[in-house]
Amino acid sequence: MPDTAPKPPRLLRYHYHRPRPTKLGAARLPPLTLTAESRRCIRNLAAHRAARPAFPHPRARSAAVLVALFAGRGGDLYVLLNRRSAGLRSYAGDTALPGGKVDPGDRTLEDTAIGLPRNKLKVPLLCVLEPFLASNHLIVTPVVVLILDNTIRPMLNAAEVASLFSHPLASFLSSSPPFPTEAELIEVPYHTTSDGTYPGPNGARIPARAHRFLTGREAGGIKPVFGLTAAILIHAAAIAYARAPDFEVAPPGAQTRAERIAWAVLSDPDFRRAYEAEGLFMNWVTVARLAGVRHGGAVEEHQNEDKDGRRRRRRAWSKL
Repeated sequence: MPDTAPKPPRLLRYHYHRPRPTKLGAARLPPLTLTAESRRCIRNLAAHRAARPAFPHPRARSAAVLVALFAGRGGDLYVLLNRRSAGLRSYAGDTALPGGKVDPGDRTLEDTAIGLPRNKLKVPLLCVLEPFLASNHLIVTPVVVLILDNTIRPMLNAAEVASLFSHPLASFLSSSPPFPTEAELIEVPYHTTSDGTYPGPNGARIPARAHRFLTGREAGGIKPVFGLTAAILIHAAAIAYARAPDFEVAPPGAQTRAERIAWAVLSDPDFRRAYEAEGLFMNWVTVARLAGVRHGGAVEEHQNEDKDGRRRRRRAWSKL
């Protein structure tokens, strides 16, 4: 009888370099609509090369968000944000970046972030940033694009997005608000942080920091930019403006983004099940080393693979 078992989902393609068709010459960057600083920012982002992931990420635990930049009236760069619908089961009403989990038909992370193949929406891809780990242990990859046509009107899915608004990109590097402070918000700082810890490798408690930025629209029900969204925009702004924020991004002893992802992959059973379901076989010793785990029984248990599994893993990596 023929084998009717469903095939595992194919791997996502990672476009960690700007595709050749994207040109950022003078003809594509009108001098009357962009300041000299904004032009430098765009070229800094276009020159950014994120490192390839050290190991494949399962589709079931992957997501992508869109960092859509455009020029404001004064020529400064703004980023497009959305207010999530109040009817959503998770993060209802939060301020977020467009995007979501990988859909079955998505071939690339750009498809996931934009919601359709990029060649159907004429926006230059500037870069793909390093992946982040969300609080629900999704691996989220930011995709940065430049909107050249300000007449584009996105079609909103009312079930997921209540409204769109924008915020200056540079303001994610500053503790000072980019807008006049309303009288009732004088006592509320524009930028605040909250620190905590989570269980880490070798029984340690790992420090972490969440950032919070006011939008200036709180009186109208718009929530501040917080958590993962804030972390992504701090990173994007630091690359664009080639400078560090005027505040400490991470507390002493915090894991890097790559270390945190590796630790989640190693310690969360949902990742193990996702790898098995998608036919991905991992070098768990490498993952443990990246996470800072001392070799032990748990790592050896993960590493228990046969020769066929190792061949399949090499084929999976070659497709990245």
